[in-house]
Amino acid sequence: MWLPILGLFIGLFIGFMTDFQIPDEYANYLSIAILAALDTLFGGIRAHLQDVYSEKIFVSGFFFNIMLAAGLAFLGVHLGVDLYLAAVFAFGVRLFQNIAVIRRILLARWTSKNENLEKN
Repeated sequence: MWLPILGLFIGLFIGFMTDFQIPDEYANYLSIAILAALDTLFGGIRAHLQDVYSEKIFVSGFFFNIMLAAGLAFLGVHLGVDLYLAAVFAFGVRLFQNIAVIRRILLARWTSKNENLEKN
């Protein structure tokens, strides 16, 4: 559980501390890859909270999602169609669903913990 969050913080730290610029022609690819990575990260947190987390599923999902999203963006550029929007929509919906489930799980745990404290 701590490994994805550590990777996120290391990546953010490196990103903010360097003056690295992404060329405009790669902006769609990077935005899709980041969205896919966030979807996988929150999916991993959700799986951990539901006690069904698997490292193999997390790592394979991470790389598969990024490759699928980048492949859609690449194909869309060569066809002249904004296919990356399909990935934005799909990963965006999944991202919000995962965040909603995480919120519900945490609220349920917090509520049950408070009820147990009140009984004692």
